[in-house]
Amino acid sequence: MPQVKAYAAAASDADLKEISIERRDLHDNDVKIDILYCGVCHSDIHAKLNDWGNAKYPIVPGHEIIGKVTQIGSNVSKYNLGDLVGVGCMVDSCQTCSACEEDMEMWCENGSTSAYNSKDKFLGGHTLGGYSTAIVVREEFVLSIPQNLDIKAVAPLLCAGITTYSPLKHWKVKKGDKVGIVGLGGLGHMGIKFAAAMGAETVMITTSEEKAKDAKRLGANSVIISKDSEQMKAHANSFDFILNTIPVGHDVNPYLALLKRDTTMCLVGAIEPLENIHGANLILRRKNLAGSLIGGIKETQEMLDFCGKHDIVSDVEMINMQEINTAFARVQGSDVKYRFVIDMESLKN
Repeated sequence: MPQVKAYAAAASDADLKEISIERRDLHDNDVKIDILYCGVCHSDIHAKLNDWGNAKYPIVPGHEIIGKVTQIGSNVSKYNLGDLVGVGCMVDSCQTCSACEEDMEMWCENGSTSAYNSKDKFLGGHTLGGYSTAIVVREEFVLSIPQNLDIKAVAPLLCAGITTYSPLKHWKVKKGDKVGIVGLGGLGHMGIKFAAAMGAETVMITTSEEKAKDAKRLGANSVIISKDSEQMKAHANSFDFILNTIPVGHDVNPYLALLKRDTTMCLVGAIEPLENIHGANLILRRKNLAGSLIGGIKETQEMLDFCGKHDIVSDVEMINMQEINTAFARVQGSDVKYRFVIDMESLKN
């Protein structure tokens, strides 16, 4: 089995350190990728810390992978040597259940395989992610990257991008809609860019007055300071859609009050309990509170093509692999605008 360099944590309280890991020999429909860049997602930190109670160690995070094809299996038809490609949150699924047949592999009824921390069907043990120099992935889960984009800044599109694009597309955001983006971080900054590119009147909703200028730079038409009750009251019952990216449990009632009748607020950040949702905020104007995950492979490719057409990438800060533990601490302190991306050349030398 080929050995490659990677960064892994041996336990929830351990720093990530360099190790050697195995990648499988190529099967007929496999693509081997030399990893150039890998984004740092807050989910990487949650997984490493075992916040969700399912971590498998040693854990090699990373599911925002950009690289070049170095080897292909005999049945691979979509990719050639040297192609610029991406790999996101999923690397496999059953491909036969109703969800997979409808291009929603993230909800595979037999369980999709994540880039890391999932059962490895081929080597046993668990999958190991993109904080490594190379990866082997079946062709169906490899994505084409538009040539006109800054590939370093494309990496976070494979999680933060599709997480925000998918609900905006699903709820048919269009020109003329008034769309609120709650929270300006790794997800929120992408939500602003996508909503603006879709032609919506894009409103940043934040607790921080300091973020107003940056929100407008990213494409927001205006900003509401959610701590200002008069501002919130002035916008009551006026939004066609709200994308809520706040990553922790919070009071959703003030944001529900902003929705028009028969419209939706979608959660993409808070994967934990929400308390004290007031039923009247939903019932009196038939409002909807929904959630969304990532997107299927087909929709992720659609998102990448949309980004190529509209010249959309993430705002990133580049780091070397050896700086990853400091980067984790900075993400936890909200000290990044808006995503870290690892230059994997730093691990290859």
